[in-house]
Amino acid sequence: MNNKKPIWKRNLLVLSIAVFIAGIAFSEVMPFLPLYIDTLGTFTHQQLNFWSGFVFSGIYFVSAVVSPWWGKLADKKGRKLMTLRASLGMAIVLAAMGLVTNVWQLFFLRMLQGFFAGFVSNSNALIATETPKQNSGQALGTMASSFTAGNLLGPFVGGALASMFSYRITFFVTGGLLLICFLLSLFFVHEEGFKPVTEKKLDKASGVIHELKSPALISGLLLTTLIIQAANNSINPIVSLYVRQLMNNHGNVVFISGIIAALPGIATFLAASRFGALGDKIGTQKIIVAGFIGATILFFLTAFVQNTLELGILRFLVGFTDACLFPQVQTMLTKNSPGKVTGRIFSWNQSAMYIGNIVGPLLGSTISGFSSYSMVFIVTAGIVVLNLILFRINVIRNMG
Repeated sequence: MNNKKPIWKRNLLVLSIAVFIAGIAFSEVMPFLPLYIDTLGTFTHQQLNFWSGFVFSGIYFVSAVVSPWWGKLADKKGRKLMTLRASLGMAIVLAAMGLVTNVWQLFFLRMLQGFFAGFVSNSNALIATETPKQNSGQALGTMASSFTAGNLLGPFVGGALASMFSYRITFFVTGGLLLICFLLSLFFVHEEGFKPVTEKKLDKASGVIHELKSPALISGLLLTTLIIQAANNSINPIVSLYVRQLMNNHGNVVFISGIIAALPGIATFLAASRFGALGDKIGTQKIIVAGFIGATILFFLTAFVQNTLELGILRFLVGFTDACLFPQVQTMLTKNSPGKVTGRIFSWNQSAMYIGNIVGPLLGSTISGFSSYSMVFIVTAGIVVLNLILFRINVIRNMG
């Protein structure tokens, strides 16, 4: 009897490890990025806030444009090739960030990182298309948990490395981690039975839309993704600066920022698969609505915290609402998209994420520059309410 694991299971094992490592790599530089920028010149409070927003957003300007093109290429040439392209390119670029001497060089490299981005989305697309339909929910859930676990560990690792060594050493380590992702994909991932999309009509977005059962529902989900990312990322550039303000510039700001940045990931990791299973029973859309309501309340309360303990508790609870949102939107996209355009739909969702990632940090850094850090959380709560209203109009009304 042949006990050899099916290829899709082996791919799932290897890529879940790879996206775990990638999750660490992408998130470990985030807690100290504004503080790293502060070492690259002499900035006023307002300038530092603006530069933090621009550098955070740099990766996404380019990604939002090139992601659909990479998605089309993935459907034609295969997803494995795209994972190799993304991991090797980003390994080189991230390591180079440790060598910059001014903020413009850092901004340029973040944009270059955006050009090579897509390792996780292409890994997900490969798993979604290679895995039997009856196992796809479980497989994508495993991928989401692995990436979230990496994202959770990253800020701890990054904060510790930056405290023990330096910001620059941390970038070199990050490049090394992404090189490991490249090697894992190169030697251990096998794309089986890939059928290149050759239909000319699918070259155009209109052809892909024509294949969808409910284009309005899919576009509604893409808009939901965009606003979720904008809301979450309006916070990210200012968390370490908010921590510094709450600590009155005393104590180990880098390490505390790392812990607070990691807390939402802990909650998301603990809850994502459970909320996914609950969504299968009662309806994924109900989980998403509950996430919107919870996030609105928590963001609003965060504006009024007095210390880092209160901030940490609320950021941890926000992680549970995160588990109700982005993974569940991906589940709805998977269930409502035909297999042959999976790469394209995933890439559109990626572009929606990137646009949200552009808008969010710029919004957060602009509001904090002109007003206060507290006002960022109040405005973000308002954005989540808007997302809830649009989700009910664009998605729930088009279901069934």
